[in-house]
Amino acid sequence: MKRLVLVLVWLAGAAWAEGERAGDFDYYVLALSWTPSWCALEGDARGSAQCDPGQGYGFTLHGLWPQYDEGWPSFCPTAERPPSRAMTGAMTDIMGSSGLAWHQWRKHGTCTGLSAEAYFRLSRLAYESITRPELLRRLDREVRLPAEVIEEAFLEENPAFTDPMMTVTCRAGRVQEVRLCLTRELEPRSCGRDVERDCSLRDAIFPPMR
Repeated sequence: MKRLVLVLVWLAGAAWAEGERAGDFDYYVLALSWTPSWCALEGDARGSAQCDPGQGYGFTLHGLWPQYDEGWPSFCPTAERPPSRAMTGAMTDIMGSSGLAWHQWRKHGTCTGLSAEAYFRLSRLAYESITRPELLRRLDREVRLPAEVIEEAFLEENPAFTDPMMTVTCRAGRVQEVRLCLTRELEPRSCGRDVERDCSLRDAIFPPMR
């Protein structure tokens, strides 16, 4: 039993490391969150302004995450100054809230080796490099569909990507996020095995924008 516990602890450490050296990583994961799903699962209960009708948030930037080929760093020590309120507030148009921008800097941005300003600039550049399917924004009612349909829509709009370079995640029966893997130069690349875990639901809920 003791040996099993040690193995589990080792595996957990291999998957998620805290306090690693800033700038030491292999590639990025760009996580795009479908806001209507997030609102249904969390945002409405929090009273988030991001979920108010007419805000127009579709696929927002959850974050740009440094990644190892296996596992990922987080909360890295850094000598860089934390972002100002103005800096995090300026990310609201693509992230939905300044609070998320602050959290992403603390957990992921500190591991890039970049300043907060450079991290947010790179995050915006990565977000804007991806074409989000306009058709998904035009839905006027909730639908149920195979989660792979969302991936296919992104692949059609972003031909530089192939199936191993992105994944769609689900939570509580809903399409949650699209995650795309990028080199440190923001070029498409294959995802590591711990990232490429496609949602296999055949009837995933995909709610319309508000």
